[in-house]
Parts: sequence; C-alpha cells; structure tokens
Amino acid sequence: MATESAGPDGGTKPKVTITAIAQEAGVSVPTVSRVVNGRSDVSPETRARVEDLLRLHGYRRRPSAPGDRAALVDLVFNDLDSPWAVEIIRGVEEVAHQDGVGTVVSAIHGRAGSTRQWMKNLRARASDGVILVTSVLEPVVHAELRRLNVPIVVVDPAGSPALDGPAAPTVGATNWAGGLAATEHLLSLGHRRIGFIAGPPRLLCSRARLDGHRAALEAAGVPFDQALVAQGDFYHESGFHGCDQLMASPTPPTAVFASSDQMALGAIEALRRRGLRVPEDVSVVGFDDLPEVSWSAPPLTTVRQPLADMGKLAARTVLRQARGEEIDSPRVELATQLMIRASTAPPAGA
Repeated sequence: MATESAGPDGGTKPKVTITAIAQEAGVSVPTVSRVVNGRSDVSPETRARVEDLLRLHGYRRRPSAPGDRAALVDLVFNDLDSPWAVEIIRGVEEVAHQDGVGTVVSAIHGRAGSTRQWMKNLRARASDGVILVTSVLEPVVHAELRRLNVPIVVVDPAGSPALDGPAAPTVGATNWAGGLAATEHLLSLGHRRIGFIAGPPRLLCSRARLDGHRAALEAAGVPFDQALVAQGDFYHESGFHGCDQLMASPTPPTAVFASSDQMALGAIEALRRRGLRVPEDVSVVGFDDLPEVSWSAPPLTTVRQPLADMGKLAARTVLRQARGEEIDSPRVELATQLMIRASTAPPAGA
C-alpha cells in the first residue's frame, strides 16, 4: 500500500509505504496495516509507535483495492501426504479461526521452484506470519522473510542453522523423553533385543528419539547394538523394509520401536507377511498417536505427541508476534505421553 503526501511547496514528497513504516517501527507489515485500519488487536505501545511514524511521514491511506488481502497466516510443510500434517493443520486452523485470521497451507516439496513461487505469493498477500513445519529453507529465504518483517515460527525444527536463531521461535515435543518412555516400557515387559526404526537423521526430532531409546537401554544395562537400528523416513514403506531388515537377522528382535506411527504400521504389515503375530511373537511401538492407530489391528502402543496442540501454540505465537507482543519463550517443548495398547506384551516364552 503506497501513499503520497503534500510538500510545503504544494508538490509531493516521495511515496511512503507501510513496508517502510514497518521496517522503521520494527514490526510486521500486517501490524502497521491493522493500525492504519483501526483494528484493536495491537498493543498500545506498538500502536503509539506506529502512529507517530505515520504522522511523521505524512502517511495518507489510499482506498483499498479489490485484490487487497489481510489477516492471513501461512502454514508451510515440506509435504502434505501424511495424517501427521492434518493434525498440525487442525490446531493452527482452530486458533486462526478464533482470531478471525485465514490459513494458507502450502507444500514446498523441498524444491527451489516451489519455494520461489511460495515466496512470490507471500509478498503479494502480506501474510501476518509464517509457520514452518520441519522445513529446511535456504538462508536467503529466511533473510527475505526477515527483511519483509514477517514473523516466523518453526514447528519441529529440522536443525537448519538459518532457522534456529532467536528470530525464529520454535515449537516441538519432548522427543527424547518419548523415546526413553517407549523403550523403558518394552524393557519392563522383559524385552532385551529391541529393534529401532529411525526417522530422517537430519531432523532433530529423529535424533532425539534415538537418543532417548539409547539412554533407556544404557540405564537398564542393555548394550546398544547398532545392528538393531534400521533407517527409515517416517513413512509406511520404510517401516515395512526396516522391520524386514531387522527380522532377517540370525537373532531377530523380540520388539520393534518405530519412531513414527506410519513406520510402525508398516512394520506390523512386514511381520504379518512373515507369519508373525503382534504382540504374541513381536511387540511393536510407534510414535505420534495418530487418530487411526487406536483402531489398527491390534491397537498400537505409541508415544503421543500433541500435534494439534503444537499447531495451536505455533499459531498463537506467530499471531502474538504479528501484534507486536512479546512471546513467553523462544523454544517450547510440549510433553509426550506413552499410550499403552494391545501391540505390546512380554516376549514369547517369558
């Protein structure tokens, strides 16, 4: 939105934009827009600072154009082909709806072309803020978001140096504690050979779940065996192949801990095709507690991470930043919880 103001000689000064006002005030473009439009959801201190700058620069609001947009939050995933993403969306949408804000959901698929297109769309619509979910964006993109004064929150950060600084608050879950609890449960049942199907190693959550698993083994005096770790990518197929790899060992595990529910369901299918029963022959534990796993056959023991609540907190955090308010903490981890169901039992013969 651009304006021009009259100079002392009756001419005009250079145009002033709300982007320039936002940069000088140290707030987001949508925050300036809310002040200009007389909305109440701006802190008094921020409103006063912005109004002083508007008067200083002689800003005059031009009539709104039909294509102008406001009150939007961007929610960006690497991919959308997971029920895990649906839970995050549900949480973000609930908070955004209560705040009268729309949600724009995008998937960048890790490709430069889709990232550039998303950035182009973002510039056109002046979003209130951006929520990135396990997204690894190039430093230049992160720098552009900061230049535009668009607030950022990262959900389940991937560990990218460009996004883990103080300018990007993060929301996650207690993944280490969840990995610990799942393995402690299997150990308490008497399992000592526990296979582990890991998630992508570039993700902090994947590494934390493996570290928690390893810590539980060491605390119980059970040596960690790298041969009992299979690599996965959080999706069904990698759980299937990872479990197949583990069960092909001359001394296969009596239990499998898959670090996502989708991989756990893939593991169960691999065991079924081998003629093995869950949990009578092999116990299986997952991670996430997606809605469908309580209805799987058998119902899955899993670590619940509060995905919808993570989405809600991310939305509240980015909207608070957009209003120019202080946030409570730059890094928040919500508690995980072990959900014990029918897919785990003592090892056969115990």
